[in-house]
Amino acid sequence: MSGAGGRHARIEVQDQGGGLFRVRIATGGEHTVRASPVVLSRVARPGELPAGTVERAFVFLLEREPPGSILRSFALEDIARYFPEFWTEMTTS
Repeated sequence: MSGAGGRHARIEVQDQGGGLFRVRIATGGEHTVRASPVVLSRVARPGELPAGTVERAFVFLLEREPPGSILRSFALEDIARYFPEFWTEMTTS
């Protein structure tokens, strides 16, 4: 884990409907994440709510980036453009 403190930062995810999620990080920062049903089904654990999947994606990001480096608005699949291991990590962690 990097110095970003991914597992130590408190993350709050609110499902806004229509595939939009508001993510707040306790250390500062608010983000809007778009997550299509197709992408969510690709990375969700069995029975996991969409907000839980988005939260795990943020833990993944915070293990690699400080909160201030994370884009304010992005689609969930955009993470894989920067971190190609995203798909594998999300389905095996």
